[in-house]
Amino acid sequence: MAISCKEARERLKQRPKVKLGFFPTPFYKLENLSKKLGVNLYIKRDDFTGMSLFGGNKIRKLEYLIGEAADQGCEYVFTYGATQSNHAMQTVTACRKYGLHPIIYLVAIVKPDEEDIRSNLLLDRIMDAEIHIVEMMEGEKEEEAEERSFQLAKEHIAKLEQEGHKCYDVPMGGASPVGSLGFVEGMVELEEQLEQMNLTMDYIFHATGTGGTMAGMAAGKKLIGSEAEIISVNVSAKDSGYPSRCEDLANASLKLIQTEPLVSKDQDIHTDLKYYLPGYEIPNEGATEAIRMLAREEGLFLDPVYTGKAFAGMIDYIAAGKVKQGSNVVFWHTGGATALFAEKEILGQLTAR
Repeated sequence: MAISCKEARERLKQRPKVKLGFFPTPFYKLENLSKKLGVNLYIKRDDFTGMSLFGGNKIRKLEYLIGEAADQGCEYVFTYGATQSNHAMQTVTACRKYGLHPIIYLVAIVKPDEEDIRSNLLLDRIMDAEIHIVEMMEGEKEEEAEERSFQLAKEHIAKLEQEGHKCYDVPMGGASPVGSLGFVEGMVELEEQLEQMNLTMDYIFHATGTGGTMAGMAAGKKLIGSEAEIISVNVSAKDSGYPSRCEDLANASLKLIQTEPLVSKDQDIHTDLKYYLPGYEIPNEGATEAIRMLAREEGLFLDPVYTGKAFAGMIDYIAAGKVKQGSNVVFWHTGGATALFAEKEILGQLTAR
């Protein structure tokens, strides 16, 4: 049974939390694109979460993750990602604010140039994070390199704890029951904004990677009884067990706030794998055109890794009639525009005329 936004917030207050972001994030209609696409298109600006200029969706998760780390008296925070990981950079930011030592293990899917460090990796260096670059071995798959980074970090954590230091391990993307609470709260926040504007939404589109944002959204939607259909556009390959894992993650988040399981993968988890190819951090034509469209119609920026691919998926859904003309649609901007200043392999043809 759905509960009110007020009651949902009361349940969320049960969990440790720190202040990182500036909420609620802006929510408004994209007038030019609404006319062009034939839908009422709104944008949720989680690229404005803060705490620095380079915020994004991970800040919501990190308020709960760093809250728990601080509550447990941890000194070190470990996390993972690619070398241009938004999540890793935002984790470093959060650690610096709360006096924790950030240690990040980053897989070099696109190998950085030590003579020309860019984007998120540059920000990590400026903040003096302890950075461990995990080079891809010849013939090694991305997920194999990730597993190797996890093992290296596990050994590092064990060493520090043997020396008497307490560590907090944040999974890739902040995709844990604690982290996903940030997007349970995010859905409550959006519902409050919709109530103030006397609006309802038919669809919410967003980019999904590790699944923590998607799981939190699904849990929040069920908790408050939102009728919007959430379409999660994948930015990397996933196996057949991904929806089940996201269902489990969503329901584990609800359990943390004393709520029974509400999320069903068949009813509430809608992912689409048609828009990420040729791979994670590898650009494609659809994303490039989506980035250009939003920039030229509204003066707003997406990135080629996450939001560009999700926006391309949304445009295709509208063009194909999967989203009916006149529908109320939200694009949840999860940040990541720092990738526009990353290596040319990530940018692709964006600068071509």
